[in-house]
Amino acid sequence: MLRTVSVLALTLAIAQPAFAQTPPPVPEASRAHPANWPQASSPDAMSDARTEAFVADLLARMTVEEKVGQTIQADIASIKPEDLLTYPLGSILAGGNSSPGGDERASPQAWVDLARAFRAAAAARPGARVPLIYGIDAVHGHNNVVGATIFPHNIGLGAARDPDLIRRIGEATALEVAVTGADWTFGPTLAVPRDDRWGRSYEGYAEDPEVQRSYAGPMTLGLQGELSPDHPLAPGRIAGSAKHFLADGGTHNGKDQGDFVGSEQELIDIHLGGYVQAIDAGVLSVMASFSSWNGFKHSGNSTILRDVLHGPLGFDGFVVSDWNAHGQLPGCSNESCAAAFNAGIDMFMAPDSWKPLYENTLAQVRSGEISMARLDEAVTRILRAKVKAGLFEIGRAHV
Repeated sequence: MLRTVSVLALTLAIAQPAFAQTPPPVPEASRAHPANWPQASSPDAMSDARTEAFVADLLARMTVEEKVGQTIQADIASIKPEDLLTYPLGSILAGGNSSPGGDERASPQAWVDLARAFRAAAAARPGARVPLIYGIDAVHGHNNVVGATIFPHNIGLGAARDPDLIRRIGEATALEVAVTGADWTFGPTLAVPRDDRWGRSYEGYAEDPEVQRSYAGPMTLGLQGELSPDHPLAPGRIAGSAKHFLADGGTHNGKDQGDFVGSEQELIDIHLGGYVQAIDAGVLSVMASFSSWNGFKHSGNSTILRDVLHGPLGFDGFVVSDWNAHGQLPGCSNESCAAAFNAGIDMFMAPDSWKPLYENTLAQVRSGEISMARLDEAVTRILRAKVKAGLFEIGRAHV
């Protein structure tokens, strides 16, 4: 939860109408009960006193426009560096089909040049200087970039039953991502595939969650290294994102983005998989799943995203949504979804819908549909992760 909130933010939060802080109601069949879940905790080094003081000071100096910008992520195929001179976005990503200039055979240097252009534009914008966090799906090595080292997909790595190998793969992947300009990967993937008809079953390590439990910590530490209160991630290390929370591998008949039909205890025993271990190892972000539990989308389920994740699981990082997943919630579209934000999504992955989503989210904060307290909480979590990832370090070698 938010540890430090400015007096102004608290005053604004009190002034908001009651509905502003109320997430969408969750049906009983899809309601998680925190007392049933195991305990985990982000390391103390994620939210040490120096980090929290820095974040609180920066948050107090940010405009509402800058805060909302931190919650929006655009894909490189749908945004240009010069857009950042107007829109104070906090993140970009390179999706699986996105590349510099649309060239899937682009050279590593082209990837570096693109990253430099976006970072330079973000730094040139007046106001609070908050660096971008730049994510990419490096899910079996840095697989988007020609010439990178490619490793077997997770289904093959699961068969190896070798946690130390997983750690070393994480280290190699992080280094190759870092030298081509990104600083965040959307992994480890901790899905527990239970139906081979699921088209993404190869992305899971195994149908036995014990394999995920043994791999999640080593992969997180391979990508990030150990968090420290004294310094951020070392050069050559990148932020991770445990995904897809929760039960993306357990959908009925293996339907992608489908519905897990089952009990809360099954969620815990099977599909929680390695999330406890990833959180204990310090993973800086968690990606919410497209999928549902008993008919209710996870990206709108506050009992999963807030009550459990920030309760017994003790997660202090931020929650990012999947590719326009917020648009699948009832009453929402890709361009507008206060419900997902109020339920616990801290950053919208809005690859091609980022501009209207930014405008609508800003309007929802101003109207009170999203409270200032909720916005400050989300931005605090994002800034915290950026600090720990080293993005604010003067002289850090962002290529």
